[in-house]
Amino acid sequence: VQLQASGGGSVQAGGSLRLSCVASGRAFENYAMSWFRQAPGKERDVVAAISRGGKYTNYADSVKGRFAISRDNAKNTVYLNMNSLKPEDTAVYCCAARNTFASKEYEWWGQGTLVTVSS
Repeated sequence: VQLQASGGGSVQAGGSLRLSCVASGRAFENYAMSWFRQAPGKERDVVAAISRGGKYTNYADSVKGRFAISRDNAKNTVYLNMNSLKPEDTAVYCCAARNTFASKEYEWWGQGTLVTVSS
């Protein structure tokens, strides 16, 4: 699976962005998907995850109520809608695919897209 993320950019605090991750190469619907982020000088953390069919989701505490993950299997795309952005959301965001929602290991990773939130 090849994963291509896009949608990053610069926004002021309180603003919104929508990230997209398009998959190609294998059946997208066979993979649970997640968004990760890595801020400068920090470790990579999972932000949000969604099951294969989209029924199940979970979020990092820091983004609950502000971010929403969704997917469109017909378009081979997973989205991350980010609202009420804060400067601490500044990071490189990337998407990843795993075989199941419970899998610990990720099979495929995409390149990152930079999100910068200014105060």
